[in-house]
Amino acid sequence: MLGFKCDALRSSKRPQYVAAIIVNLSALFSGMLGAWPSPMISQLTRENPSVGTEPMTENEISWLSSISYISTICILPFYTWLAERFGRKTMGYFMALSAAAGWLFILFAQNLYHLLVSRLLTGLVHGICFSSVPVYVSEIAEESIRGRLGSLLGLGINLGFLITFICGALLSYHSFAIYGTVVPLIFFVAFIFIPETPIYLMRKGDDKQAVRSLMWLRNNDKEIVDREMLQLEKDLIKMTNSSKSTGLIDLFRDRGTIKGFIISLGLFGGQQTSGCTIVIMYTAMIFELANSSLAPAYAAIVVASIQLFGSLLAPLVIDRIGRRALILLSCSGMAICHVLFSIFFLLKNNSYDISSFSFVPLVALSAYSIFYCMGLGPAAYVVATEVLKPDIASHGISMSLVLALICGFVTTKFFPFISSEYGSHVSFLILTLFCTATFIFTFLLVPETKGRSMVSIFEELNGKRCDGNGSLGDGEGDQKNLSVQI
Repeated sequence: MLGFKCDALRSSKRPQYVAAIIVNLSALFSGMLGAWPSPMISQLTRENPSVGTEPMTENEISWLSSISYISTICILPFYTWLAERFGRKTMGYFMALSAAAGWLFILFAQNLYHLLVSRLLTGLVHGICFSSVPVYVSEIAEESIRGRLGSLLGLGINLGFLITFICGALLSYHSFAIYGTVVPLIFFVAFIFIPETPIYLMRKGDDKQAVRSLMWLRNNDKEIVDREMLQLEKDLIKMTNSSKSTGLIDLFRDRGTIKGFIISLGLFGGQQTSGCTIVIMYTAMIFELANSSLAPAYAAIVVASIQLFGSLLAPLVIDRIGRRALILLSCSGMAICHVLFSIFFLLKNNSYDISSFSFVPLVALSAYSIFYCMGLGPAAYVVATEVLKPDIASHGISMSLVLALICGFVTTKFFPFISSEYGSHVSFLILTLFCTATFIFTFLLVPETKGRSMVSIFEELNGKRCDGNGSLGDGEGDQKNLSVQI
């Protein structure tokens, strides 16, 4: 904790923390919009609903909950072209305006179709946020704090969940929508004052603006900026082909790029198959099994608070114990939690007296939330931006998110079917196997990227031997011992 505070107080790093916090306000309003249906369903299905004149049906609610996936999947293939054509900041402004429009549709909605438009806008916000925030942060941050700042994405999302559950329990439908509109507007104004990323500007040939961006980010330390600009020029020549626009085919241009893309696909797929959506879906039932008298709305607040606690741990440990070790720990912990769920449901389905162990699901749920939110949840984004070269990072993350959405849909869709046909214990056992598979995948393929330059990571992915500090061991001299300060 002390090291974290001291790092934040160093003058050259302070603007990077400010920029990362501002850009992660988008994760906050993305989380708020994403979780909005959960506390609002009761207000939309009651006798005198907040929208329309008739209570919404189960089918209408299911569309309200799922239609955002459609627009997310639609925007992801185009996001990279848009971000490269118009810049990271322009996409940030578009994301904020989309979020504000989404809240306004909620505020003035007269029927289901107005809410569906809001959910489609929510999908656009999700797609841009999950693609742009990790890339922006990785392109402005020094190696020593890159993981810490990258993990703020999960913190912002979970804080958004918690705010939504609290507002949903305490505020009226329209009051909540008014408060929701304020956050993207605050982000829009604050985002004006932080710069475009220096890497993007250099790849566009605007070295003068890149220097200005670095001067802001490094708190006007000219010595550091001069050194980093020289290093960036060398590294961008080495890592990218800046004279050409990139496409999806560039994800397969060499061994290291292919391996980096496979790592990104595996970690994002592992996120969704770990059961993160399913465990939340079962929250109310788990509290019921634990003989809790807590109302569902307040149970959701408790779970969101636990997730937020896990997210708070991530920035404190990700640059201390490393990304790879944290993912392995996270997968192990989640697998154990799923085993506990499986055993509990097996005993329950076979009519054993489980009253003495009714606390087990609640403990497993709490532990699972912490393991996921401090480990695989944020670390997948951090590692993906570190193993993908700057010119293709947006492509790689966007395609990985498409796979993640497909995995999330399939897992969520078939979990109830398997549970009803074969028992919930079988479903949780399958989730255990998925977590184990992600553990093995990480152990075999994912390198440790903590504190290493991007060049040294890419050299290792291409099969060149590096020492523990990321220095090349192929005898090519000091020219290869680079340290990228981004």
